[in-house]
Amino acid sequence: MRKLFTVDGHVEDASHIEIQRCFREAHEKGFWLDIEAPSEEDFHLLENTFSFHALTIEDIKNQDQRPKVDEYTDYNFAVIFQAEWRGDEEVAFLEHHLFVGPNYLISVHLEPATAITELQHRIKQSPELTKGEPAFLTYLVVDALIDATFPALEKLDDTVDTLEDEITEKASPNSLNRIYHLKHAVTDLRRFLGAQREVFQRLITHGIHVQQQDMTLYYRDVYDHIVRQYETVDGLRDLLTSAMDVYLSTVSNRLNKTTTTLAVIASVFLPLSFLTGFYGMNFTYLTTQLEVPAWTFWAGIATMIGSILIQLWLFRRRGWL
Repeated sequence: MRKLFTVDGHVEDASHIEIQRCFREAHEKGFWLDIEAPSEEDFHLLENTFSFHALTIEDIKNQDQRPKVDEYTDYNFAVIFQAEWRGDEEVAFLEHHLFVGPNYLISVHLEPATAITELQHRIKQSPELTKGEPAFLTYLVVDALIDATFPALEKLDDTVDTLEDEITEKASPNSLNRIYHLKHAVTDLRRFLGAQREVFQRLITHGIHVQQQDMTLYYRDVYDHIVRQYETVDGLRDLLTSAMDVYLSTVSNRLNKTTTTLAVIASVFLPLSFLTGFYGMNFTYLTTQLEVPAWTFWAGIATMIGSILIQLWLFRRRGWL
């Protein structure tokens, strides 16, 4: 699916013929071509109409790149990642490829991107957003893709807070699985944001060489957003490590409590087992003493009860009960 926008906010027909016309007239009026789920026809358009390098086309087909900016003679090729929160506590990474020319921008992505759709709607409603400049239109697209990661980070932060509360109340094996799953997602997110931060650090010092307008201040703002995201991910990683420590402490405390309970029960029955075992021996002397007189039976019962009461008093004094 293709969508074609000019710098004045007009939506043009995204047919092959119209795209060729806009490309020929790009020096008069720049444009933005957005391609979602590219087909073979789209690849043919990029390679033949725009004469993009075969390596960039191969990068789009593979969809397994890292954030980067490659400079070619007539255009720049950039790869930007956007994090998206999905169900079952999953963070998905959407890969966007940008061809930045002197008077045009071409964005390519496999999956639908809400950030792109919302930006297109904003441009249609307010064409003045682009300021009539291809360079500023490029900034708007890049800024929308970067800011689209913030909702995923907020969801991730809320999930970690909820997980910590659940672990404090009752730690379960499912909590441990969730911690490992979230740590894996945070690690991947940190890796992508780290590489993306390096890309924009380069942009604020060199800029996009084919678009001569001074956009350093704008890309510095985008860089600040990435730094904030990176710091948030670092904080989430520390929170997950703390959640793991809380889980282990909770499980250890529960085990200690169970062990203490079992030790108290065993200690209570220890003197009872000794007394019944001792007086249950069938020696002539013991059997004669226990048969006469009759009060010795009750004396044995009283001894057992007394030993239990003494132990319970000692256990409570030590704080075991």
